[in-house]
Amino acid sequence: MHVVIMGCGRVGSTLAHSLESRGHSVAVIDQDPDAFRRLGPDFAGTTVTGAGFDGEVLRQAGIERADAFAAVSSGDNSNIISARLARETFGVSRVAARIYDQRRAQVYERLGIPTVATVRWTADRMLRHLVPEGNVEIFRDPTSTVSIVEVPVHKDWVGRPVRALEGATGARVAYLLRFGIGTLPTPSSVIQEGDQLFMLVTDDMAATVTSVAATPPQGGL
Repeated sequence: MHVVIMGCGRVGSTLAHSLESRGHSVAVIDQDPDAFRRLGPDFAGTTVTGAGFDGEVLRQAGIERADAFAAVSSGDNSNIISARLARETFGVSRVAARIYDQRRAQVYERLGIPTVATVRWTADRMLRHLVPEGNVEIFRDPTSTVSIVEVPVHKDWVGRPVRALEGATGARVAYLLRFGIGTLPTPSSVIQEGDQLFMLVTDDMAATVTSVAATPPQGGL
């Protein structure tokens, strides 16, 4: 893949290195040429100085052959304008934008631009660690029917099979985090202390799933 990134701050430079390490070609755009120092001497991709919403700058970065575009500058307006330009003018199929204002993020999602609402995501994650109750939505499908939520489980579920929790809640465990690493559950997976479980739910079942998971399991294994 060829990926164009607008913004060479900490996120953009980290993303560029991650993509390059996976064998993708990368072009990074930033209005400040000094920002490219974050990429370091080992970066083999292209750097283009200019605004990411300038068509000519995008062309210099290879937008016409790009498979993906990421707008991660510090400005919401710049990010969304460049993301829409990449998708609607240049036909890039995979486009995502970082947005600080969560209200704007919801609007742009409806326009078909996937967004990462940085402030809301960080606040939700902090809240999840500080007050482990209820659930935090991680993903919602484009039809707004199915979501993935992090579901805290009662301590008595530790040592029980994942399939037992699925049977009790009627929901599927999409994945779990164990020691900070995402893991897909198998039929033999057992819940361990410290696991973070993420379940697929619909809105009408979310409250029940949360309630069942937060109480001790009934019966045997």
